[in-house]
Amino acid sequence: MGHHRADHRAVRGLPSATRAPAQPGRHAAVQSAVVRPQRARTRILGAVPTLFGVAVLAVAGTGAVGTSPGSDLPRGVSATVASAPAASSSESQAVEGQEIVIDLEEREAAISRDSQRQALQDAADAELVEAAEEQAVERNATLKSLAKATEQRASQLRADQWTIPTSNYRLTARFGQSGGYWSSNHTGLDFAAPSGTPIVSVAAGQVTETGYDGSYGNKTVVTLTDGTEIWYCHQTTVDVQVGQQVGSGQQIGTVGSTGNSTGPHLHLEVRPGGGDPVDPYQALVVNGLTP
Repeated sequence: MGHHRADHRAVRGLPSATRAPAQPGRHAAVQSAVVRPQRARTRILGAVPTLFGVAVLAVAGTGAVGTSPGSDLPRGVSATVASAPAASSSESQAVEGQEIVIDLEEREAAISRDSQRQALQDAADAELVEAAEEQAVERNATLKSLAKATEQRASQLRADQWTIPTSNYRLTARFGQSGGYWSSNHTGLDFAAPSGTPIVSVAAGQVTETGYDGSYGNKTVVTLTDGTEIWYCHQTTVDVQVGQQVGSGQQIGTVGSTGNSTGPHLHLEVRPGGGDPVDPYQALVVNGLTP
């Protein structure tokens, strides 16, 4: 009777199908069979919370588990795990998009500023080029004007420049001398030189007279720009014609002994304004020459 009650208490909670009539000698076996399933169930139930916690930590650590209807995770956990990464991704994309827009705006502004600076630089360069071209035109015109003025002045200087009228000479009679060779005082300067020696114009001017003139023999008169007349007398030949323009140093004839002459020589007279003669020697000195 005591064994029956003990067996009955031990198997309480088991399904009726697993219950067996109490039999002597089987008490230990029945007790072992009943206790082992209870212990196994206890270990399984005790492990469920632990496994669930590990799964939640793994999902939270990775941040990559999403939720969907029908998920086996608890509703609260699935909402927390799924919503946080989604919100973070959306915010990150918004920030990145804003940064891209700002960066593009800054680039466009920089490009616009560069374009404006380049346009201003191009305009300034064009103005400089135009100004340089205008200055070059003005400079060329000025240079041409200066060259023309220089040539005119050079021509004037050549016209004003005096030259000794012959070469291989010696002075034999001076201005103002008196004697039996002249009816009055000597009116010129005599350059004795071999016959045929070239005679040149002492200055630039125009030939106003040529031909034989009594005691002067063959004579050529050259009138200078200021109206001064230069007479070349006793020539063997006359090499110019009336109206001809001659330059300083240009040949006009040759030394001779025509007219009232005691030997080949050039009788040179200087008559300012076509009037009375003056000392040729002083006229040559005034113009930078020492015969």
